[in-house]
Parts: sequence; structure tokens; C-alpha cells
Amino acid sequence: MLHVSELLLQHHDMDSFEDLLKAIKQGARTERFFRIDVKPPFPDTPENWENQLESAFTGTLDQDTLHQKNEA
Repeated sequence: MLHVSELLLQHHDMDSFEDLLKAIKQGARTERFFRIDVKPPFPDTPENWENQLESAFTGTLDQDTLHQKNEA
């Protein structure tokens, strides 16, 4: 399971919300589940941050599913 808190600890060099979105997209390739357990501490974190994090995770899953279907 991919936890936001673990990503923040593992990638302590992240400087922005956009960096976190990239890390979530990368993590979604190997993880099946996602847990939003902390609010990102970045000054550029938007009001709809939970929706954006969830979209980053599920969007990557959807794209991987499309690639698998196209390869079959």
C-alpha cells in the first residue's frame, strides 16, 4: 500500500506539491492501494489536494490498464 506519509519520508528532497504528484504516479505503478494519511506540508498544496492525489494515483492505474489492453 502506498502511503503519503511514507512517500514524504522516502523522498525528503521534494519541494512542492507537484513533486509529490510525480512520486505518487511513480509509486502507483507498483502499488495497488493508496492511503492519504497526512496533508502534504507544501506551501503550494491546493484546497482540493485530496482529489488531486487520488487522481494522480488512479490516473496512472488507468493508463497502465490501457497499455496492457493495447498490448494484448
